[in-house]
Amino acid sequence: MPDEEKDVETTVAPPPPAPSFIKKNKNIILIVVFVIVGLALAAGISLFVVTKVMSDVPSGSEEEDSGPRYHDAGIFVKLGDPKEGILVNVGGPRSGKYLKASIIAEFNPGKKSVINEETRSLQPDAEVKANDVATQFLRSTSLEDFDADKQDEFKKQLKDALNAALGGGSVYDVYITSFLLQ
Repeated sequence: MPDEEKDVETTVAPPPPAPSFIKKNKNIILIVVFVIVGLALAAGISLFVVTKVMSDVPSGSEEEDSGPRYHDAGIFVKLGDPKEGILVNVGGPRSGKYLKASIIAEFNPGKKSVINEETRSLQPDAEVKANDVATQFLRSTSLEDFDADKQDEFKKQLKDALNAALGGGSVYDVYITSFLLQ
């Protein structure tokens, strides 16, 4: 009888692997695949966004002259007389045309040679230069260039002229608040 007992014990097969272990492996593999696909998708979207933003930024020396694309708030200064603005004759000495304009320039507060930190206004020499450049620019502009369709180009040219006189990046933008050509 002792031999019979041994036979019974040896014929018992080991239990099959648990099905929950196989399901856990499949779940882990599925999660890893989703994480990898998600990271690849995020990287692709990031690359697309960065290339679109970078293509809008001007390159080379033009960027240095126009100042930074994104900047802190500048200091707004009205050019010419603080109440009246700028009054000049345009179109040559015999045209009889006059321009009265209120032009506001947004100056870079980081330019110490242009902006007085304590008063947050223009340095005296920078104020004289800015008013002189604006007046000369307006006087030398032809009557056709004052057309409303050309206003954006007009403002860009005035900004470039101010930056040339005061140093690149001194003026962020130019705004026209009133414009009377008579």
